[in-house]
Amino acid sequence: MTKLTEHFTLEEMCHSQTAIREGVDNTPDPDSMSNLLSTAAGLEKVRELLGKPIFISSGYRSPIVNKRVGGSNNSQHMVGQAADITCHSYGTAKQVAQAIVESDILFDQCILEFDSWCHISFSPTPRRQSLIIDSEGARLWGT
Repeated sequence: MTKLTEHFTLEEMCHSQTAIREGVDNTPDPDSMSNLLSTAAGLEKVRELLGKPIFISSGYRSPIVNKRVGGSNNSQHMVGQAADITCHSYGTAKQVAQAIVESDILFDQCILEFDSWCHISFSPTPRRQSLIIDSEGARLWGT
């Protein structure tokens, strides 16, 4: 295992069932690898905020993997800046997203997706943009 931070490894940040199933390489390039270190550092802050371990269901995605999972054409997953997370021992995806949105963590985007997981991204110029995506589409948090 290659530790990126105290609690997060490169392997969990790059794990993809789609890549495994379809035999697709999901190895990050050097720029994405650098971003993954920053993303893992941001996730450490989320873990500290929640006081519980978090599960990463999707981190880095190569462009091919991103396309195969139906990800956005400009997904931050493709450059190592995003992770989809849950923390069932803390609460629902909405409770996790709410805690992040109300915190002082410098995230780029925090998106509650389909009331099932929280997408969080980190970039050098964090926007602290909070969104909800569900069957009704995408909208700003609280609208």
